[in-house]
Amino acid sequence: MRLHRLHITAFGPFGGAQEVDFDDLSTAGLFLLHGPTGAGKTSVLDAVCFALYGSVPGARQGGSLRSDHALPDIRTEVTLELTVSGRRLEITRQPPFARPKKRGTGTTTEKAQSWLREYHAPAGSWKDLSRSHQEIGEEITQLLGMSREQFCQVVLLPQGDFARFLRADAEARGRLLGRLFDTQRFAAVEQRLAERRRTAETQVRAGDAELLAGAHRMQQAVGDLVELPLPELAPGDPGLAEAVLEWAAINRTTAREWFTIAHRAQAATESAQAAAARALEDVREVARLQRRFAEARERAARLAERSGAHREDRTRMERARKAEAVAPALGLREATETEHRRAADAEARARAQLSEVFSGAGATGLATAARKAAEELGGLESARRGEQRLTELATERVQLDRQERADEDVLHDAEQWLTEWETTRAGLQTRIETAQEAATRAEQLAVQREPARARLGAARLRDQLAGDTDQAHARVLAAREEAADARTHWLDLKEQRLKGIAAELAAGLVDGQACAVCGATEHPAPARKVDGHIDQRAEDAALAAYQSADERRTEEERRLGVVREALAAATAEAGDSPTGRLAEQAEELERRHAEARDAASGLHAAGEALRQAEHEHERRLAAHQEAAVRGASRSARRDALARETATLEEELAQARGSAGSVAERAAQLERQVSTLTEAADTARVAADAAQRLKDADGRLADAAFRAGFDTPQAAAAALLDDVAHRELQRRLDAWQQEEATVRAVLAEAETAAAADRPPADVRTAEQTAAVAVRRMREAASARDAAARRCTELDRLSQRATASVRRLGPLREEHDRVARLAALTAGTSADNERRMRLESYVLAARLEQVAAAASARLQRMSAGRYTLVHSDDRAGRGRSGLGLHVVDAWTGRERDTATLSGGETFFASLALALGLADVVTDEAGGVRLDTLFIDEGFGSLDDQTLDEVLDVLDSLRERDRSVGIVSHVADLRRRIHAQLEVVKGRSGSVVRQRGADGG
Repeated sequence: MRLHRLHITAFGPFGGAQEVDFDDLSTAGLFLLHGPTGAGKTSVLDAVCFALYGSVPGARQGGSLRSDHALPDIRTEVTLELTVSGRRLEITRQPPFARPKKRGTGTTTEKAQSWLREYHAPAGSWKDLSRSHQEIGEEITQLLGMSREQFCQVVLLPQGDFARFLRADAEARGRLLGRLFDTQRFAAVEQRLAERRRTAETQVRAGDAELLAGAHRMQQAVGDLVELPLPELAPGDPGLAEAVLEWAAINRTTAREWFTIAHRAQAATESAQAAAARALEDVREVARLQRRFAEARERAARLAERSGAHREDRTRMERARKAEAVAPALGLREATETEHRRAADAEARARAQLSEVFSGAGATGLATAARKAAEELGGLESARRGEQRLTELATERVQLDRQERADEDVLHDAEQWLTEWETTRAGLQTRIETAQEAATRAEQLAVQREPARARLGAARLRDQLAGDTDQAHARVLAAREEAADARTHWLDLKEQRLKGIAAELAAGLVDGQACAVCGATEHPAPARKVDGHIDQRAEDAALAAYQSADERRTEEERRLGVVREALAAATAEAGDSPTGRLAEQAEELERRHAEARDAASGLHAAGEALRQAEHEHERRLAAHQEAAVRGASRSARRDALARETATLEEELAQARGSAGSVAERAAQLERQVSTLTEAADTARVAADAAQRLKDADGRLADAAFRAGFDTPQAAAAALLDDVAHRELQRRLDAWQQEEATVRAVLAEAETAAAADRPPADVRTAEQTAAVAVRRMREAASARDAAARRCTELDRLSQRATASVRRLGPLREEHDRVARLAALTAGTSADNERRMRLESYVLAARLEQVAAAASARLQRMSAGRYTLVHSDDRAGRGRSGLGLHVVDAWTGRERDTATLSGGETFFASLALALGLADVVTDEAGGVRLDTLFIDEGFGSLDDQTLDEVLDVLDSLRERDRSVGIVSHVADLRRRIHAQLEVVKGRSGSVVRQRGADGG
């Protein structure tokens, strides 16, 4: 990569356009970039980095790239022309730009822009390649083969970083080398192996925890049976699986032995329980037979005591069976008697309701009188319908009267409302017209209100800005006075320093060394500093104070201009009218607009009221006409009703007779027919019942005589009802059954034999049998518990065996991954030097860098120093990134931190150049034809400086050009090609001088 030309506009401290011709500077191979502090030397390098990668080096990111000295309408731009991989390219980049708006005040931000062009020699023209930030960045990174960080370390060699690199520990060196050589893939391998180790360890620990949990469940299942404790191992401990399986096997064997013992004990208790149960059954059978015989003796004695009552029950049952033949006749006579009494009572009640005329009449006479009353009742049906019609006519006349009164009210209301209709309509029309005029007036006032508001706002802003302008002007005057005082102070100090500069130069004279002014090596009478001598630091502080005051003055003048522009705009809009008058005008317009808007708001309500009034007018007119029509029809109907009423009243007077109404006469006849009919019926029923009672008495006397009873009353007394008959029969059957049972029991030989034996002891036999049952159940429970324990232990052992079998591959995988992870992490015993994988790769790169750097370091140090890589462990830490220097004068190897300041500089320079070569080879062999070395030459003596410059000058053998960034004055004499950065109040500028002095 070779740089040709750099064009800078409004970038960093450069307020205008500046151009650097690297082709002219690179002719001699070495060129010097110098200038005072803060002039912008580093900004030239930043511009190169920004053109290539679109951003500046990391330490200076985040700041503004735009120059504070640039005019507002000039856009920041950097253009770099270079050759890389045989292609001549031109890159132009513009960061985001906040430019003033073309209309109005304020700024608008334009987006960042980028261009990439390539020069075609045959055509002699440039060809556009891309305008995409991403495409340009990818293209440049691919061509250079380096990231921005690598470029800043390899092309823009920062000596301070490499000086720190020489003295840094292994970890700090690892971070820098990792950024340069991109060893993240090796760190990723370490991390991946560590993650796999943690994952496998988690799985193994989880499996071991599950295995231990199963062992604890086995211990719970065994209980106090086995006193062998669990293995005292934790998840992940080696040998855990074998120890758990061995412990489980011992528990299973012991549990099976206890199961055999419990099974035998259960068999013995079952035999003893069976013998005790048989003995208990024998004793219980003897006791039962003895109780049976005793109970039979007692029952026989009770039968003898109740023999007399039994004979009476038998006699009563025989008479009851005879009386059952007379029972039908008795039942018939009782039913006939009951019916006769009921009929006689009904006849008496019916005759009590008859008048005296019919008190002695028989059933036939009563029936005849009832038939005559019914015939008269049938003749009144037509009169009853006429009377009902007369009621309907009266109701209809009442309804006609009510309708007439309602229509009269309707006619009166309609006539009164229609009389006022014209006045009402005229009032509503007036309301609508007034609201329409108010709406028009509100629209006109709304148009006038907005300009009045705008003028009032501008007037208020005008008043505020007038005060701000006075304050800003006062601040400008103060800032100008402060800047003038600071400039005067700085110039005074500068003049005083120039007067005493000889003493300052004399302070650096050394006997035997040439004077920087006259070249003499002897200094017999050097100048001495007087009291109050002004040094460089005091002058620089005064200059900085002046620059700060001048910047504040510029900022205050800019603010004053902004305020004055805003004041002019506000005055142009508001005019010369006082703010109070404009406020009164605006308030008057607001008030009038509000009044007009309130008046116009009633337009809709007025229109709606007019529509409702017109609808009401139509409704009232129609109601008046309908009421008049209904009144005419009612008069005709009332005449017809009067004629029909007179006819009906004449007919009904004849039909009702002496009664108050036809309905009353009909009700009298209906009651008379009902009473006579009921009396005739009850008289016929009573006569029939008397005859049936007489016949029943004869049949009853005949049946009692045939059954052997003297009178029917005796037969009735011997009868039993169903309940008494069943109870008597039950007593007779129970006596007979009890007597047979007692005789059978007393006749049993086995029962009689048991009665002759001693009383049986059932309680003792039951206690013996209960003890045998309890012992049998305890033995069965113990046997079942032992069986369950064996089953549970077998199940848990099978699960533990399966877990161990499943964990086998996981343990092997964990052991293998753990060995690899420990080896790559540098913690394994096999890794004697405790080097991580990434450190191992970086150590190889560092070894290459040390070899490449030593070739130049030997020349710079006149063959004294050589850099070597060391993989020794630093104390108790890890090894692999040590860097030592071999001193040929002593023949010993020592740490780079022991080098002096000048030795550290050329050692770090050699290291930087060697690192550039290695990174270049790592990036694919891209040639780096332009390098920059930043500062550090002031720490070298003349001889070492010559040797360093000879080494740098030798870089031309590979057609390289090296730019040195330094303040050292002697370099200006030794290096003819120079790029000087000069700072000023309006920004910095560059001055270029080629190798030929032009």
